[in-house]
Amino acid sequence: MKLQESHQLHQKTVNELDSLKAEYNVLLADKAKLRGELDEVRQNLLIEGKQRKAVETELHKLKKLVPENDDDFEILYKIFDFMFAVGLEKILQLLTSGDIDVQIHAVKVVANLAAEDINQEKIVEEGGLDALLLLLRSSPNTTILRVASGAIANLAMNEVNQCLIMNKGGAQLLANTASRTDDPQTLRMVAGAIANLCGNEKLHAVLREDGGIKALLGMVRSGNSDVIAQVARGLANFAKCESRGIIQGHWRGRSVLMEDGVLTWLISNTTSAPASCRRHMELALCHLAQNEDNARDFISSGGVKELVRISVESTRDDIRHLAKKTLRLSTTFKSEMHGEWP
Repeated sequence: MKLQESHQLHQKTVNELDSLKAEYNVLLADKAKLRGELDEVRQNLLIEGKQRKAVETELHKLKKLVPENDDDFEILYKIFDFMFAVGLEKILQLLTSGDIDVQIHAVKVVANLAAEDINQEKIVEEGGLDALLLLLRSSPNTTILRVASGAIANLAMNEVNQCLIMNKGGAQLLANTASRTDDPQTLRMVAGAIANLCGNEKLHAVLREDGGIKALLGMVRSGNSDVIAQVARGLANFAKCESRGIIQGHWRGRSVLMEDGVLTWLISNTTSAPASCRRHMELALCHLAQNEDNARDFISSGGVKELVRISVESTRDDIRHLAKKTLRLSTTFKSEMHGEWP
């Protein structure tokens, strides 16, 4: 009996030893596989680093060709040809380069690529939007802030991208950028980006909560007509979405823009604004006036008289027609005018 037990114990030990040997062999194979994969990753990183260095070197050679005013499209397109040759992924990697000159010229290329609809989806898929937002968050360079804001404005022409920009905190970053600079060109780009976001009714509540509308109005401090034109365009987009939402039954009530002092600003500045600003201001007034819950604000502020003036004096036929239609359909405005306007 003891001999049998001893034999069984020996056999059990042998089996366990064989099992451990098998597991050890598996671990050795796994280790060899992992070592091979690690070597491959290291090799890829070395290749990636060399490619990145080559792109940076070429970009250094080309950077003197890039015009400061971005108007020399022939030269820019020569750079585009080079960038397409190395690939969009490599371009976007340069946005995080430690060389400020490389960053500047890379973001200029991305901004121009983003102006084309065909490139926008790919830029976002490759992480370009995240890289641009990171530049707004961290870069102290005025040129980078200006061009990155312009690139985001281009991407914000697309409804899907608008939602992504908002979800990633883009409105807050744009508002913060506006508060950090007095450069008119940067403010124009930031205002343009926010104006595009204003064209999406679904984003209005968050846009306002994140300080987008406050920042938009704050940028009129620049006194620059191009900046003010973008501010007015944003307000017109916002008001148009509101009036369309009311017509479609999405919501009703007094415009949130009234609480931000928009009506007072529009009435005070429409007649004296340059033509590029005036048409947006007039459209904003017409769209705000289409909301019957805004009627009392228009009456108390003199907005009805401004609407009458627009219906007669606007240089745009479509805006004159819209103002007349708005006055004609509002029972409150008709009562206020007492037959003074046909």
